Amino acid sequence: MPGIVLVHPEIPPNTGNISRTCVATRTPLYLVGKLGFSLHDRYLRRAGLDYWVDLQFDYRETLEELRQVRPEARLVLTSVRGDVTYDKFDYSPEDLIVFGSESLGLGQELIRATDSPTIRVPTWGPVRSLNLSNAVAIVLYEAYRQLGTFPG
Repeated sequence: MPGIVLVHPEIPPNTGNISRTCVATRTPLYLVGKLGFSLHDRYLRRAGLDYWVDLQFDYRETLEELRQVRPEARLVLTSVRGDVTYDKFDYSPEDLIVFGSESLGLGQELIRATDSPTIRVPTWGPVRSLNLSNAVAIVLYEAYRQLGTFPG
């Protein structure tokens, strides 16, 4: 099944909401790099409610370290400047869908440093991007729809 990767997440309630989505879909969550909060943060736990104990969770210092743990995985990067929209991309069960921090995203340096595909969730209005937890849910549910593996 796909996994969700958050690189340098900054806002505890976003990560808490994402953890809840991951538990609801039995999707592993990987946190990478410097976190903008403690994993014991009450806002993180509050947003994840009592589901945190059911979360398939892993923390890694770098994406390279994560790649060593999941060498079979394809990294699918997300960016407002992605090459293809999330719904036109062909997902595989081994994908790790990577999201950047709320304020900076993944950054062009990281995107250029890899040969990974880059997808985007389009917006039509004056908003630059969606809330991180909303974007994760949109992309994750599309991946499961395509794979025909909606949990439950």
